[in-house]
Amino acid sequence: MKRILTVFAALVLTAAGINAQERLPGYLQAEKFTQEKLSTMLFSTTIDPHWFQQGNCFWYEYKTSEGKFWWVVDPSKKTKTLLFDRVEIAAQLTEIVKDPFEARHLPIRNLKAQEDGRTFTFEVTSSRDAKPDKDKKGKKKGGKEVFYFSYDYPSRQLTHLKDKEEEPDHLRWGSVSPDKKTVVYAKDLNLYRMSYEDYLKAKKDEKDSTIVEIQLTTDGVKDFGYGMPYKMVNTDTLCNGKRRGVYGVWSPDSRHFVTLLSDDRAVKELWVLNAMSEPRPTLETYKYQMPGEKEAPVEHMYIFDMQDNSRKEIKVAAFKDQMLGLEYRPFEQKQRDMEDMLAVWLGDNERFFMTRSSRDLYRIDVCSYTVGQDSIVPVIEERMNTYQETRPLHALGNGKELIQWSERDGWAHLYLYDGQGNMKNRITKGPWHVENVLKVDEKARVVYFTANGRNADEHPYYEHLYRVNLDGSGLKQLTKGDFFHQVEVDDDARFVVDNYSRVDTVPMAVLLDNAGNKVMDLQESDFSQLFANGYKFPEIFKVKAADGVTDLYGVMYKPFDFDSTKVYPIVDYVYPGPQVEAVYYPFTRMSPRTDRLAQAGFIVISVGQRGGHPSRSKWYHNYGYGNMRDYPLADHKYAIEQLANRHPFIDIDKVGIHGHSGGGFMSTAAICQYPDFFKVAVSCAGNHDNNIYNRWWSETHHGVKETVSDKGDTTFVYKIATNPEIARNLKGHLLLIHGDIDDNVHPGNTTRVVNALIRAGKRFDMLMLPNQRHGFGDMNEYFYWRLVDYFSEHLRGESEKFVDIPKR
Repeated sequence: MKRILTVFAALVLTAAGINAQERLPGYLQAEKFTQEKLSTMLFSTTIDPHWFQQGNCFWYEYKTSEGKFWWVVDPSKKTKTLLFDRVEIAAQLTEIVKDPFEARHLPIRNLKAQEDGRTFTFEVTSSRDAKPDKDKKGKKKGGKEVFYFSYDYPSRQLTHLKDKEEEPDHLRWGSVSPDKKTVVYAKDLNLYRMSYEDYLKAKKDEKDSTIVEIQLTTDGVKDFGYGMPYKMVNTDTLCNGKRRGVYGVWSPDSRHFVTLLSDDRAVKELWVLNAMSEPRPTLETYKYQMPGEKEAPVEHMYIFDMQDNSRKEIKVAAFKDQMLGLEYRPFEQKQRDMEDMLAVWLGDNERFFMTRSSRDLYRIDVCSYTVGQDSIVPVIEERMNTYQETRPLHALGNGKELIQWSERDGWAHLYLYDGQGNMKNRITKGPWHVENVLKVDEKARVVYFTANGRNADEHPYYEHLYRVNLDGSGLKQLTKGDFFHQVEVDDDARFVVDNYSRVDTVPMAVLLDNAGNKVMDLQESDFSQLFANGYKFPEIFKVKAADGVTDLYGVMYKPFDFDSTKVYPIVDYVYPGPQVEAVYYPFTRMSPRTDRLAQAGFIVISVGQRGGHPSRSKWYHNYGYGNMRDYPLADHKYAIEQLANRHPFIDIDKVGIHGHSGGGFMSTAAICQYPDFFKVAVSCAGNHDNNIYNRWWSETHHGVKETVSDKGDTTFVYKIATNPEIARNLKGHLLLIHGDIDDNVHPGNTTRVVNALIRAGKRFDMLMLPNQRHGFGDMNEYFYWRLVDYFSEHLRGESEKFVDIPKR
């Protein structure tokens, strides 16, 4: 008994000593850069131009350590002018609203430029509770009084719109026709229409009963109905009279509306249990097809005629379990602030275009439909012995010519076709990657697009803006410098806003003309507070893949108090892709998984891998096809070994790895496949067993085999290596984290790994985050400190896991 008491006393003293210990330097350094503190160190990093409806001027909002500024840019005059005298308007708003305002803290919201190009409107919310007023409705935002203003930019005249009603919210539940006469929407699993004018009047008068609703269908049912929600807690809400949105496109003349309707009745259900709901835990039910399952959704396409409210089903069948996609006209920049985005079909009033894909994505058809016909017609057929990517189709002359994006020669390029699917010519060619078409100038017959990898002396992932004539001549790079360029082209293709940066530079923005000439500088981000707190940029590096030939690119994050004479553990932040890698290319705010983690005393890297990114060759992107679990692991191990050979400050005997989602899958696979190399892994929300992940990601990137029997029956065979199969190999320290209501990667993925680990007699750690979905929501900061604790304890031999996280 005496011995037991002695041991107990020792444990108590030890615990007390830990609680009373001096703070660890790594934790103190990390605490300087919590999410809350970072929000006060760095503000705007890119310009979002709002183009005037007339002319080529635009305005933008930008925040620095001196507060928010609103600028008006006139490209023709090469001028940038403050929209407001902030001191003057703060004083005027204070007088009217009766709340004290200051120039650096203006509460202006919902700012819009009106059609005349000189008048702006905006709102200010008071701290005063709104008073009930039966004659003046719609002046409450969150229970507070809202004041409406107009502002004449040339004269700097502010006007309080005392009688202005609150502007109607964007129609989240309806699709508005191009002529602004009709709204199409779903209710009680069927399709309806109403007059847009009636909607606006009822919104103003708050009398919904005055709206005349016309029911277009009557056959909608559960899991095969219009406006069917993704997930249900209570099926009684399906037919409760609530209006819901419908995916579809309009003909340019507003006569026809086309929509896709998915018959999900055969798709099996999946569930998560929300234990935190009140007063009782609730079961959330949703349809979720898993890889290889035969119970697939069946998509139907319908066209509605607004003249007689008729409906016709269009025949679309070609492949078993096929997928359909509607093509629509690009949205105009000038209209985005003024109205709901209008989805107008790609084509003319009588003909539109769409895509049809086989389940394995080996076959993709661009099809057309002509009003009055029974079936769609293939126009362009893409075929490969592997899955294919797609990009939006672009049309000239309302469909007389088409621009198709394709990887048919192993690189992503553009091809010009006539409207019947006859190829006229290639537009681009070479060992580089076209990413997206941004604008087509039909009159000049020029296409503007983003691409990367064309310049041999530059980072291959840095995107540039290019222009090229539709006949393939006159290719020209418009953006300059070895940076990642994020661009916005105006509707008339005259000017370009170029936001450019790298992970190791301060973001800049300039204005270019359509020939790539710089018109003027626009903005440089304000890093003064970030630098004052010790921020340092990460470092870009290049290594070889495990084949010794392929170049891989990555980023290294160091503690800001880095000491080159010390030795640091290294942590690899991973994501296998293949739709994207874990590596950032433009400047990105500090992340808890990379530079924030590094502040706790680690070298943190992110690096690509063969098969990880779609913006290189199709061979590179396709490397992991059929080997989703293991394909990236050798490249990451070899990359870390190369970096350790270059840098004596990296401790090759203390290697950690972590990731989220696919990265959770990959990090657990790494510590089990290379148990003597990776010593610690933190795996978050991992799809550890892709047999129970969703069909789209799993079948697309790993592959599914379509087989046809002698009787003509088509089935799909899916087989993939999983983490539970290798859990017995674990030697190091593994922390598994998952949100308990993750309806993307189901928690069952982690449970299956846990089961395998237990049955193999392995010790491990697990954290289940209550009431959290795939992204961890409001528990991200808690997760960050558990991440720090785990790597600190097992790679550095010290941690503050006995210090309460909320006290930080």
